Amino acid sequence: MTRRPASRALLCALPLVLVACATQSPPSPPPQAEAVEEPAPPPDPAPPASGPIVSSAQPLQVARPEFVLETAARYDVDAQRIEAVLDQAEIRDSIINAMSRPAEAKPWRDYRPIFISQARIDGGKAFLAKHREALEKVEAEYGVPPEIIVAILGVETSYGGNTGSYPVVDALYTLAFAYPRTNEPGKIERENKREAFFRDELAQLFALGEETGFDITTLKGSYAGAMGWGQFMPSSYRDYAVDGNGDGKVDLFNSLDDVFASVANYFVEKGGWERGGPIAVRAERDRGATDFEPDGLEPRYSLDQLAARGYRPARPMPGAGDAILLNLDGVDGKEHWLGFQNFYAITRYNISKHYAMAVFQLSEAIAGRENPLASVGTDSRGGSAAKPGA
Repeated sequence: MTRRPASRALLCALPLVLVACATQSPPSPPPQAEAVEEPAPPPDPAPPASGPIVSSAQPLQVARPEFVLETAARYDVDAQRIEAVLDQAEIRDSIINAMSRPAEAKPWRDYRPIFISQARIDGGKAFLAKHREALEKVEAEYGVPPEIIVAILGVETSYGGNTGSYPVVDALYTLAFAYPRTNEPGKIERENKREAFFRDELAQLFALGEETGFDITTLKGSYAGAMGWGQFMPSSYRDYAVDGNGDGKVDLFNSLDDVFASVANYFVEKGGWERGGPIAVRAERDRGATDFEPDGLEPRYSLDQLAARGYRPARPMPGAGDAILLNLDGVDGKEHWLGFQNFYAITRYNISKHYAMAVFQLSEAIAGRENPLASVGTDSRGGSAAKPGA
C-alpha cells in the first residue's frame, strides 16, 4: 500500500470544540447501512449563542472580498472562480440551528445510547467481517486495530449509510460568515476563533478542489462541512488523507481502502496512536477520595499519582503509561475511567471525552470482547466497558 499524504492535510482537528470529524457525501452513494439514530456532529462546535444577537464584527460585504483575495493568493485559485462559487452559496438557518445543538453537550447517560445500540453493534460486526482482510492490512502498517476504524465509521456515518446531506460549500459559508454573535463578555475571542476556523476550512475546500479535481459545488456532508465515510474536514483531508489502494488518488467518498488508511493515518500522525497500547479502563474510587476533575484530555498523570488521589484501575495495568481521569455522568451516578494515550488519540478526531468513550465502547462490542449493553467486561487491550450507569 502506498502512503501518500494529500498535499496538505486536515481531518477533524478543530482548535475549538467541535463534534464529528469529517463527514460527507460521495459522488456515488455507498452501500446502505443502518441509519444513525442521530446524525453525527462535527468537530466540537461552540456552544449555542445566548443573549442578544449582534452583527458580525466583519460584515459579509467587507469580509467576503478580503476572503476571496486571501484565498486566491494563498492557494493559487482563480478569484473569479471563488466569487462564482460563493455567489451560488446559501446561508442556511438549519446549519446554524444544528451547530447550536451539539450532541456532545449531552450528559454521558443521554449521549451513549445515541451511538451504542444493538443495531449499531451488529452492523459493525458485519462490516468488520466483510472487510477484515483490508482492515488487517491497515493495522499491520499503522498499528490501529480494525475495530477502532470500524467504530469510527459507525459513529460518524453509520458505516457509510449517512454521510451527510448539506452542501459542503453552504455549510462552511454559513459558519464562516453568518453564525450569530453575541455581545456577552468573554465570548468574543471564542467567536472570533470559530469564525476564523470555518473561513480557513472554506479556503481549504477551494484548495482541495484544485488539487483533486473535485467539483466542490457537488460535495455534500455534515452541517459543519465534514466529508466522506470518515467525515474529514477539508484541511484534514489535505493533511492526513492517504492513497490506500495505490491508484494515485485519494478518494474518501468511494474508496474504502483510502478511507481505512486515512483514518488510521490520522490517528497516528495527529493523535500519536501507540501500537498495542491500552485505550481506557474502568477506575475504582477509594472511599473518602476527594473529587478530581483534571483540565484537558491529555494523559499526564502516572498511575501512582492517580492512586495517591484515590483513583486506581479496576484491574492490573502492567506497563501502562500516563493516564487522565475521566468522570462521566452515568444513569446511576458518576462513572470513573482512566484514559491512556490511545484514548487521547481518539479525542483528536473529535475533541470530546463522550465521543471517544462511545468509539471505544462500540469497538469493544464489535470485536466481540463484550457487549457493553449487558455487562461489565475487560479486554486484552486494557479496556473495560459497562452497561449504562454501572
